Amino acid sequence: MNLKKLILATLALSAATLAQADNWPSRPLTLIVPFPPGGAADTVGRYYAEQLSTSLGQPVVVDNKPGAGTAIAAEAVAKAKPDGYTLSLATAGQLAILPNLQAVRYDPIKDFTPVAVLASVPNVVAVGPQTKIDSLQALIDQAKAKPGALSYSSCGNGTLCHLSGELLKNLAGVDLLHVPYKGSAPAVTGLLGGEVDVAVDTLTVLAPQIQAGKLKGLVLTSAERSPLLPSVPSANEVGLPGFVASGWFGIVLPKGAEPALVERLNNAIEVIADKPETAERFGQQGISVERSSPAGFAQVIAADKARWGEVIRTAQVHIE
Repeated sequence: MNLKKLILATLALSAATLAQADNWPSRPLTLIVPFPPGGAADTVGRYYAEQLSTSLGQPVVVDNKPGAGTAIAAEAVAKAKPDGYTLSLATAGQLAILPNLQAVRYDPIKDFTPVAVLASVPNVVAVGPQTKIDSLQALIDQAKAKPGALSYSSCGNGTLCHLSGELLKNLAGVDLLHVPYKGSAPAVTGLLGGEVDVAVDTLTVLAPQIQAGKLKGLVLTSAERSPLLPSVPSANEVGLPGFVASGWFGIVLPKGAEPALVERLNNAIEVIADKPETAERFGQQGISVERSSPAGFAQVIAADKARWGEVIRTAQVHIE
């Protein structure tokens, strides 16, 4: 093929790509959510699906695909056509944590096209009344005085709750016994019942118990306080600026999605994020609205994958 023909072919391909983006979407879209209905991820996914249905002029149908620690959903998206009709609600656990814990049949960096971060929710370190601990420093002092004597619960082995507890141990130089539960509900029940001394779980889960005075919140794993728990200090305030561990939710497409299509979807998401009702609706559950460019989201995925990978290796975390 001579140079003239090559240029014409390239221009024709570019025109076809632009036409495809301009005509998108011309039929219903599917948003795959890696969890069952209910919970923070499903809440975020369904809200954005509803809002995108209006702004894009086509239904966005939520397809819950739980299982294999979110790997089933990720694999389904990785194998889908990059035509913009299969979207995925991606999570930190799915793309940044799980690939560090077990062999998965997808590459979190290479197999997806990041579109935008939608929201995030930090964790809280809380104690039950039986400990008589009233601050993070008091917890650290007691843990240093009696290494391994204090226990902390998480919502499961290898979860962000668990890894946040391991990160605290690393940063504070303390030894806490990890007690994994099968979900947040039994983990909180265990703390309330005195089975463990400390709990590390999401703001969404622990806020009601702290607000009711049943638990004492010691620190929020974020740079700033939350309006939901104004009395609980941030990581920066307690002298642990590295103790920032928020679970994020974002939208990704299969690899190979056209840049023009990605930009259009990102713009639509940004309009939704700017609506006051979005912040109000999420804020009631301790969820913060986030915004990012596709490139910015790609950086978040890569950075968190590296960060949690280091925590996992240092703590020698394994899942069965």
